[in-house]
Amino acid sequence: MNIKLVALRLLTCLCWTTGVLPSVSVAQLPGTRVPGGCDVPVTARSSEVGCYLTATETLGTLPPDDLFWHLYEYPTSSAAHSAKPQSFGTVVESLGKVWLYAIAAEEWRPGSGQRVAVIGPLRVKPAAQYTARYMEAVFPPGMQTSVHTHSGPEAWYLLSGVQCLQTPDTESITRAGQGAVVPVGPPMVLTGMGTEMRRSVVLVLHDTSQPWMTIAADWKPAAACSLQPRK
Repeated sequence: MNIKLVALRLLTCLCWTTGVLPSVSVAQLPGTRVPGGCDVPVTARSSEVGCYLTATETLGTLPPDDLFWHLYEYPTSSAAHSAKPQSFGTVVESLGKVWLYAIAAEEWRPGSGQRVAVIGPLRVKPAAQYTARYMEAVFPPGMQTSVHTHSGPEAWYLLSGVQCLQTPDTESITRAGQGAVVPVGPPMVLTGMGTEMRRSVVLVLHDTSQPWMTIAADWKPAAACSLQPRK
């Protein structure tokens, strides 16, 4: 097993057994990154903790109207595929559930399925070509991403735990059962908060001609994220 991955697991176990929740980031374990790196397919998952790729869908040019990420749950993969429209939508098995994901107008509904969330709006450029990149992420409390940007909006739905999103202009908390969106552009940091493991499904709706993610070095949060309102 990779020694660096072992170190990350040991640090995670230490925080649970001692009650100490350190801020775990890529920078604090030199040469390491979040397990999976959001590039490894979920079928090749090697750790409970990390970010893994569940699907990608090339969407092309999108309509100028506000779009939303629709998340529906199904008992089986075949039931999800039966409900999926022929021209769009993605069926994903992630975090123990079968999902139908769709990027569509807010009022869109499939013919069946249990609606979990409708998250948006996802604002895009009218002339650009877009790809939907779907992931799942599991962070222990205190684990933090590198500062990064995306070439399109990013959205999350949390199944458990709490996350803090920090950008130069905002700091927002998202809890289990909630969704959130950050628009294209600003550098951002995500931190797992609270006492539970943060489990989320993730969408980055990115410009197909650009990288889906870019590490940013020109900004960092002035203060650690807090669950308490700032005065």
